[in-house]
Amino acid sequence: MNGHKMRDYSREDVRRERRIRNNRIRRQREMRKNFLICVMTICLIITCSVSLSGFRSNAKDDSTETSYKYYKSITVGSNDTLWSIAAEYMDEEHYDSMNDYMNEVKNMNSMTDDEIYYGEHLIIPYYDDTFVG
Repeated sequence: MNGHKMRDYSREDVRRERRIRNNRIRRQREMRKNFLICVMTICLIITCSVSLSGFRSNAKDDSTETSYKYYKSITVGSNDTLWSIAAEYMDEEHYDSMNDYMNEVKNMNSMTDDEIYYGEHLIIPYYDDTFVG
């Protein structure tokens, strides 16, 4: 017999080996199933989080009112400067800086420098939430 010792398997041994193998396969399937459930749960949580944050940001955008750009003529007072006029009429939502607003006023009024004079008329832009049609 080639020097090998042959083991004599009984039916009980075969059944026990089959049970062990079936249990191992069942545990592996169970672990795969649990892993997939975990991954799906994480995906669902991420999807819900992204959806809700998008909904909340849209809700914020809807609540902001629309403002309209208008122009008006003002008469320069004795203590007025371009800076003081910008501080009074500039809307920070529409301009990055006071200089941007002052440059727009200078361009609209064909000004070459920052000098304004008492009694002079200037056209200035301003924003308002009310629509005038």
